[in-house]
Amino acid sequence: MPKRSATGTFRVMMRLRFPVLAAPLLLGLTGAAHAADPIAGRYLTADGSGIVAIAACGAAMCGKLATVVKPAPNGAAVDARNADPALRSRPLLGLAILSGLTDSGKDWRGEIYDPRRGRTFKSIVARNADGSLNVQGCVALFCQTQVWQPAR
Repeated sequence: MPKRSATGTFRVMMRLRFPVLAAPLLLGLTGAAHAADPIAGRYLTADGSGIVAIAACGAAMCGKLATVVKPAPNGAAVDARNADPALRSRPLLGLAILSGLTDSGKDWRGEIYDPRRGRTFKSIVARNADGSLNVQGCVALFCQTQVWQPAR
């Protein structure tokens, strides 16, 4: 068996040790790559009726109606269709439309409230490359998607 020099033994040990030392660093980098794109900002709803401001609400994200762009034809600026009669007189301005959105890796998941129906649905929100948002409202396995544009 050939003899190894001290330098040769050091090289073999370094070759074996480097992957072991580098593995935790590489694992740490892969965790950062799985975060959803940030969604904070102001967005015009798909029908252009309002601007929703999305910001942090504690540990989650939420979106409140910041501006009513197109008021309802009957002039009602209240949550008139809410299933709870006690909430039907609350103003739409400042109303939480998106709530409890948490980062699920590629998108944000929580709930969306539709004041036109007075109902809350599961929601999935994802930021597009152009800065717009795909906003989904889901019942069971059926989802409807809207694209909200950044408000200027």
